[in-house]
Amino acid sequence: MAKKAKKAAKKVAKKTAKTVKTSARREWSSADVRDLKTHSRQKTPVSKIAKAMNRTEGALRQKAFGLGLSLGHRR
Repeated sequence: MAKKAKKAAKKVAKKTAKTVKTSARREWSSADVRDLKTHSRQKTPVSKIAKAMNRTEGALRQKAFGLGLSLGHRR
């Protein structure tokens, strides 16, 4: 009985390990940087920029920080 349970657990672990999706890193093109700067000047919310540019909010914030841009700080 214990062997069957271990075998089943291994099978489940293998399946879940294979289905984990990893995101591929995309380089920032000059057009992407230009769009980010435009959105920064327009004070567009980060969530909307993320959807428009198909990038995560974290990626946008990191790039903006690296470029010295302010992003999404409207309180």
